[in-house]
Amino acid sequence: MSTAAPTGGPVPVGRSPLTPGSSSRLRGVDAARGTALVGMMAVHVLPDVGPDGQASTAYLILSGRAAALFAVLAGVGLALLSGGVAPMFGARLAAMRRQTLVRAVVLLALGLLLGSLPTPVAVILPYYALLFCCALPFLGLSAPRLAALAAGWALLAPILSHAVRIVLPTRTPGNPSIDSLADPLDLMRNLTLTGYYPVLPWMAYLLAGLAVGRLALRSQRVAAGLFLGGSALALLAAGGSALLLGPLGGYARLLASVPARDVAFADGLDVALDTGLYGTTPTTSPWWLVVAAPHSSTPLDLLHTIGTALAVLGLMLLLTRVVARLLVPIAAAGSMTLTLYFVHAAALGTPLGPTEPAQLLVVHVAAALVLASAWRATLGRGPLERLTATLVQTYAGSDRP
Repeated sequence: MSTAAPTGGPVPVGRSPLTPGSSSRLRGVDAARGTALVGMMAVHVLPDVGPDGQASTAYLILSGRAAALFAVLAGVGLALLSGGVAPMFGARLAAMRRQTLVRAVVLLALGLLLGSLPTPVAVILPYYALLFCCALPFLGLSAPRLAALAAGWALLAPILSHAVRIVLPTRTPGNPSIDSLADPLDLMRNLTLTGYYPVLPWMAYLLAGLAVGRLALRSQRVAAGLFLGGSALALLAAGGSALLLGPLGGYARLLASVPARDVAFADGLDVALDTGLYGTTPTTSPWWLVVAAPHSSTPLDLLHTIGTALAVLGLMLLLTRVVARLLVPIAAAGSMTLTLYFVHAAALGTPLGPTEPAQLLVVHVAAALVLASAWRATLGRGPLERLTATLVQTYAGSDRP
């Protein structure tokens, strides 16, 4: 996949306690992360368009949704680290914020390094770093407040982004890299508004994840509610977009406003709406705000992919109650996605592995599951997760608030 086709990135950067002082992990959360990792690998490796010129099955199922799942789970992880069902306050919350800031610096450094390599992946780590910084004011809030903020953010932030981007220059091509530090204003504009994973609308994912992480995730009732509620939200958002684009005439208006020579529409509007819109929609018509295309960062796209993320998380939480042993490899991979994402993205920039996409995907997925299972069973945290924890402890105190 080229850097013009974003998909997702890692989440866990430390321990994920359920409540202050707890040392246990939620295997269902790790299994959901592992599922997102496999989905991300598929979108990175498999073609976006099939031989018939239409969107491939992999993209129809996974494009945009794997990335959203990662982002929502990033919020869940931060919520668990900051107290789970009992949000931290006072000195402990201040310490947690310092630790989160150190994590953000680590993610930025790793992201700029990875973006400087010849990887074909649209690297998400610098965007995650800024998302973590933006999450700091919200770490002490309760689930109801966070849920309300997430809903409002999903509805209003894309409208603000659309209005602001009308007067902004187009995005800077490629990944943020070490060279991007030479122009910090351009870097910040891409990270917040015009890049592959724009932080302004993407904060809706993090806020939704923070709200979910404040729930009693060990409860079967909560898990079922996430699965059913997320599925319903996803269907309603997709259906609403289809109604607005079809019977209400939005598609014709979009077709008339497609920017000339825009690479996003090289294969046609229909294919673009199925495979993804490179992080943002054009600003040539307000009707772009009603699409639910992958990586369009519109209200309906955000709501749809928040819904699919909640459904996957709920499903994994339910499955771990009945087939926990079968999920051990995917949960092991999900416990060290920072390491696996970095290695996967870097490896795709080398000539290693098969050249046939399906075979290459099998190699990457199998390697991730086998290596993660062995590492987790013998050494615990992944290498980059351990490095992050060490830096957090060194510069912000213990990573176990």
